Amino acid sequence: MRAGGCLLLVSLIQIGSAIAAVYFGARTAMSFGRDLRSAIFHRVGQCSCREVGRFGAPSLITRTTNDVQQVQMLVVLTCTMLVAAPIMCVGGILMALRQDIGLAWLVVVSVPAIVLAISLIIRRMVRQFRLRQERIDVANRVLREQITGVRVVRAFVREPFETRRFGAANTDLTDTALRAGRLMALIFPIVMLVFNASSVAVLWFGAARVDAGLIQIGALTAFLQYLVQILMSVMMASFMAMMVPRAAICAERIAEVLDTDTSVVPPADPVTPVGGAGGVEFRGASFQYPGAEAPVLRDIIFHAQAGQVTAIIGSTGAGKTTLLSLVPRLFDATGGAVLVDGVDVRELDLDVLWSRIGVVPQRPYLFSGTVASNLRYGDPEATDEELWQFLEIAQAREFVEAMPGGLDAPIAQGGTNVSGGQRQRLSIARALVRQPGIYLFDDSFSALDLGTDARLRAALRPITRDAAVLIVAQRVSTIVDADQIVVLDDGEVVGIGRHEELRESCLPYAEIVDSQLGVEAAA
Repeated sequence: MRAGGCLLLVSLIQIGSAIAAVYFGARTAMSFGRDLRSAIFHRVGQCSCREVGRFGAPSLITRTTNDVQQVQMLVVLTCTMLVAAPIMCVGGILMALRQDIGLAWLVVVSVPAIVLAISLIIRRMVRQFRLRQERIDVANRVLREQITGVRVVRAFVREPFETRRFGAANTDLTDTALRAGRLMALIFPIVMLVFNASSVAVLWFGAARVDAGLIQIGALTAFLQYLVQILMSVMMASFMAMMVPRAAICAERIAEVLDTDTSVVPPADPVTPVGGAGGVEFRGASFQYPGAEAPVLRDIIFHAQAGQVTAIIGSTGAGKTTLLSLVPRLFDATGGAVLVDGVDVRELDLDVLWSRIGVVPQRPYLFSGTVASNLRYGDPEATDEELWQFLEIAQAREFVEAMPGGLDAPIAQGGTNVSGGQRQRLSIARALVRQPGIYLFDDSFSALDLGTDARLRAALRPITRDAAVLIVAQRVSTIVDADQIVVLDDGEVVGIGRHEELRESCLPYAEIVDSQLGVEAAA
């Protein structure tokens, strides 16, 4: 009764320990996953467009979700199984040796046999798991492209082609997963083979020792139970061994993101005060992508003063968007300098720099939420009256009032439930809400008709009269009244002046005018 009571007590302690291990292991793993996702998110947020483009959005999403989940699962199993397995194995070996040293060689043979077999399989599994994560990236990218571009796919009746394209990516992922699954499936049969062969060997050789009087039947039964315990711990370790290769590959991919240093380095001794409204100045600024044969921008020199409208025009691929991206440090100039209010942007505190700038990107993006929540990205404290005021300036008040709910009207992710022109006007209103000292309009009027374009620019003049305004445009009618026009051609400034001056003195600008307004309008 005393021995049975002790056994029952030990069992209860073991059950309590197992429950505690699962509880604290789960909490630890969930907290670890939370911190890891947060670290990836903040690292990506610190990266420039160069690093984000190198990884690609689908891969970053996979690394933040699927890869973190695999590592998180490994942490759970480590806390619940990996800690217990060696304790059971060592305890079983000690107790087995205590029962009979003569049968100890069976332990010496069976355990290394399992370890060797599993190690050989794992070596082949690592490569398959790496390929599997890469295939997941490809499948995510193809699916993301098809969902985003569903209108284009349907417009060109390319559903069969896209179906085959996704089918190919899906088949590659399935084949890779099957190869990894087949290797994984080999582990348990091998473990069970060694497990059963070891049990037979114990009974076979133990029977001879019982017959010779070297061991009692009870001791032989106990030795068999301890051997089962040893092999069970090895089975637990083998289950862990199946998880480790995949989690290790995921950890490598996560570490690759976390170890990536941004090319936009925050200043060691940032300049926080900004002395007045000095506008934006480019002093011999150049930019070249890593590994590119030639720079995108070369020796850019001009000054966009506060209170003036500076327009930037040029042919497709001239570097207009890249030039504008140097101001908020989406990229850093590889040569020369870009100054905001007389201070090199690389020396300015990033929060101070970004608070001075209102950007309307070439592809306006709206976040899921409401009209008001999108506009308040510019200023969270803006009142409804202020929002309506800026919507009126952006020529957006009329269609927002017509939407059900007005400012509380829902906006889908990316703004897909409004037209391209409406997205542009809402993006302009969002920048106006911020009331910055520098406005960057990157081809932000292209989706507007000429009448709306003219009214919007006229409404912008009073509110932007004390700010530096830089406008990248393709239409000459949008920039004809600008205080100065900067003409880019193949990454170089080939002309600076007003419309009338450039029409006579700058051949590339004259060609653009001729192509858009006709020879009579250019004369």
